[in-house]
Amino acid sequence: MRRAGAGVLALASLAVLPAGAGVRAAAPAPALEVVATSTDLKALVEAVGGDRVRVDSLAAPLHDPHAIEVKPAQLARLKTAALLVRVGLDHEPWLRRALLTLGASAPGGARDLDLSRSVALLQTETPRLRADVAAHVHGFGNPHYWLDPENARPMTAAIAAALAGLAPAERAHFEARRDRFLERLDAGLARWHGALARHRGARLVTMHDAWTYFAARFGLLIAATVEPTPGVPPSPAALGGLVERMRATHVRVLVAEPYADPSLVRSVAARSGARAVTLVPSVGGAPEAGDYLALFDVNVARLAAALDAAP
Repeated sequence: MRRAGAGVLALASLAVLPAGAGVRAAAPAPALEVVATSTDLKALVEAVGGDRVRVDSLAAPLHDPHAIEVKPAQLARLKTAALLVRVGLDHEPWLRRALLTLGASAPGGARDLDLSRSVALLQTETPRLRADVAAHVHGFGNPHYWLDPENARPMTAAIAAALAGLAPAERAHFEARRDRFLERLDAGLARWHGALARHRGARLVTMHDAWTYFAARFGLLIAATVEPTPGVPPSPAALGGLVERMRATHVRVLVAEPYADPSLVRSVAARSGARAVTLVPSVGGAPEAGDYLALFDVNVARLAAALDAAP
């Protein structure tokens, strides 16, 4: 009887052990380390990857993205990154120097994702040889393609495929997150088109040639750009001619970026009679532009308000 009772007690003690006791749980896979060249691409990678990625941006949202100095700590992250995600074209003239510094340890092949290859580019007629003469002259097409929200579809498709190639077991996770993102994108597109519908055909002048894709998506017309070449201010004669054309064609709004020369913006607006509005070209450039979709909420609201209030 004593032996039988001991056996019953032993069985009872096993019965109260936690489920799975004695079985080592599989450790979660570490997050993929990703380096993006802009906060916009960082936001899209995070939208697809969720907690399966950890993403750093080489460029800050309010810094001129064409003039970046890559710091040693960023080089170290770039060296060990599972994936580099870049805008491509001539948008990042500084990136080539960073990759040359890393040499053979620089991300390459499947570890280097150029998202410009996933979208239909505008302004590709610019002479290509100019890209070798000066930085960021749109020598291969206008690189600001992320400012068309429809381009988020092919961009996130390319991101999901790249992440799944590095972590095949997470493919379903990446695809499901992208599907949820696209649902939110569709709702946003309906909202943004509704807000700007009454302004279709409105003529704008921009300080920098960054808003071509945005304007095309929402039926707006960019009549001119203040900078004759990206990053180069106009001559006094060119500026005077532009102001006269703006007045003659009744351009009502001047679009500037946060890092545009404020004195030049004020001068053009005052002389032409146009209303100046600051639009944010990158996620994080305004406190309320915390993710990719919020970026368009901010810019559409600002532009609609400026067009409503313009003379």
